[in-house]
Amino acid sequence: MVKILIVEDDNDINNMIGDLLRLNQIESISAYSGTEALLLLDDNIDLVLLDLMLPGLSGQEVIKEIKRKKDLPVIILTAVSKMDTKLDLFDLGADDYLIKPFDNNELLARIKIQLKHKKISFFSSLMTFKDIVLDENKFEVTCNNVKLGLSKIEFKLLRILLENPTHVFTKDILFEMVWNHEDSADDNTLNVHISKIRSKLKKANPKQEYIETVWGIGYKMKE
Repeated sequence: MVKILIVEDDNDINNMIGDLLRLNQIESISAYSGTEALLLLDDNIDLVLLDLMLPGLSGQEVIKEIKRKKDLPVIILTAVSKMDTKLDLFDLGADDYLIKPFDNNELLARIKIQLKHKKISFFSSLMTFKDIVLDENKFEVTCNNVKLGLSKIEFKLLRILLENPTHVFTKDILFEMVWNHEDSADDNTLNVHISKIRSKLKKANPKQEYIETVWGIGYKMKE
């Protein structure tokens, strides 16, 4: 199981993040200062969520020490939105950041991106939604008991949508998770792949709708 270190001195925020991770089958451990964070850092930690304004060692000092010890993904949670500060964080080795207050689903999506880059998975190999069954181990999808022939990209897109079916995934997030922002990926590329997935699902079950377009934002599974 994935284990995440939450470094946040605000007790309510720390508990909220811990509860969110627990609901998504992610183990977590909490630190409330920079010094405590480094004491809790061990080989079982897969990712660090790090506040900047901490008692003891600052978030900046903690990043430096984490990166010196281990190549762990670090997501910064901060109220500071100045561009200079953001650029400094990346220079220090931060992998991503979220501005407080943040959306819980956005945090989960960004955690998934970082774990994906490190080839770490905490999801079951079998995902279901309505009459769709996706088996990641077999690289197989069935709908209405009909086997779908999905391409690699189509499989990735559907898997991401199924991981959190109530969440609206923005186009930028999908570009990053599927294509890692390759120059070849654009709105038309994404729309074409979604259209192909829809077509294959509809052929398997014409009576059901599965993927919903949220205009101007992205896509989600249709409830």
